[in-house]
Amino acid sequence: MTSKEMETLADYRIGIDVGGTHTDAVILDENDHVVAEVKTATTEDVTTGIERALNAVLKSASIDRARIQYAMLGTTHCTNAIVERKRLNRIAIVRIGAPATLAVEPLTGMPHDLKAVFSSHVLIAKGGHEFDGREIAPLDTESIYRFAESLKGKIDAAAITSVFSPVSRHHEERAAAVFKDVFGEDFPVSLSHHIGSIGLLERENATILNAALIGVAKQTVQGFEAALRKEGVSSRAFFGQNDGTLMSADYAIQYPIFMIACGPTNSLRGASYLTELEDAVVVDVGGTTTDIGVIAKGFPRESAVSVEIGGVRTNFRMPDLVSVGIGGGTVVHIETDGRFTLGPDSVGYRLTEKALVFGGDTLTFTDVAVALGRASIGDPARVKHLDRALLETIYQTAVETIETAIDRMKVNDASVPVILTGGGSLLLPDDLKGASRVVRPAHYNVANAIGAAIAQVSGEIERVYSLEKTPRSAALEDAKRHAIANAIQAGARPDTCQIVDVEDVPLAYLPGNATRIKVKAAGDLIG
Repeated sequence: MTSKEMETLADYRIGIDVGGTHTDAVILDENDHVVAEVKTATTEDVTTGIERALNAVLKSASIDRARIQYAMLGTTHCTNAIVERKRLNRIAIVRIGAPATLAVEPLTGMPHDLKAVFSSHVLIAKGGHEFDGREIAPLDTESIYRFAESLKGKIDAAAITSVFSPVSRHHEERAAAVFKDVFGEDFPVSLSHHIGSIGLLERENATILNAALIGVAKQTVQGFEAALRKEGVSSRAFFGQNDGTLMSADYAIQYPIFMIACGPTNSLRGASYLTELEDAVVVDVGGTTTDIGVIAKGFPRESAVSVEIGGVRTNFRMPDLVSVGIGGGTVVHIETDGRFTLGPDSVGYRLTEKALVFGGDTLTFTDVAVALGRASIGDPARVKHLDRALLETIYQTAVETIETAIDRMKVNDASVPVILTGGGSLLLPDDLKGASRVVRPAHYNVANAIGAAIAQVSGEIERVYSLEKTPRSAALEDAKRHAIANAIQAGARPDTCQIVDVEDVPLAYLPGNATRIKVKAAGDLIG
């Protein structure tokens, strides 16, 4: 068979990942080999950078675009919307939990500017459940109806949270039915039992953010699909999740909160794939920050504590990451007395116009590495006048900061493999303290885009079960069944779904022999 005939049989996939400095794109063949890769500058509006990266990688590949089966995107659209407080939906907030939860109101602890955005339409209704499924009070549907009716023309989405809804979701679903009845079946309603964990306030916050981001997600999905069509690509679009897996376009619009932090997890998954290491620390060096995470059994290790997003405490699934404010574009400030500081500011995506080695006027970490011969970028002659001894001190300070962060991510003092990814990782040395070996794989600079392209689809469930009412084996099977159903809903092929992680934690502080069961399932993309 000729190479041309083999090409016509191949199925390709595109992976695109948006970072603070660069937007990376790759095309993989049916064996997940890299056919083409590009790095383009991230643009201020994000979408333009995605379109440029897509156009560039397709031109570089010179393949039959009809053979592209999937296109995957990991994007910062939702993160930016929260951080910048822009383009957020007008939302209604309903907490079902009176009289038990009146002491702490919704939005407690949220930053003042976000609280001002979300506080216009808030209701605490009677209802909710105990940990074992018993009602705290009957659901007050009449007050929810009155509340919904009063908001016609004033809101774009609703966030509904009920006490212990991960155990019993019935009150949330009934409240959602009220909003659908008032606003129409297509009205977006976010239910907390689909999003967060047991803790009420953090789960409520995550649900509020999710509802506020639905408009941004819809624009993102439609923009990516339009960009694909413009380039003559008719493949299905999938979107990166926080846990290193993918979700369908419909699922992404319904649960945009799960796109937060998909960039670092894409790098973790890409690093694992490129090195064939399933247990390692991954150091992803970008233009602005260095993100350090852990791969455990091939998937990113999840955070076991509440995570802040834009100053908001949440408890939905997020990767366990440490971010250090050192990247290729980090600005180095040198005082007249020889003292210096690294960052926290960065030239970001303007590195190639602002750094000294590119003819700019700003001393960056890239300039330091080039001057010391640690990297070959730009014109070294532009930095040869700098004090080498001072540069060595600056460089070692940066490396030691990253080594300290690596040490924080380890569970013991044993040395572990460290994988370097990201365009800025070429600035780091080949030996790092605490690393049994340092691996810089082929295509390391686009590992995030590769991670997006090779990812599976996942589903997760977390519930509290009373083992006095349900045998442990039955509780585990019920949780596994729901996790697989969630994976299928997110776009996984049913016959490929497998359970990849199970947690069963007894809750000694609750009566009834309670246990918290958390299950994750993953499967291949549906064709």
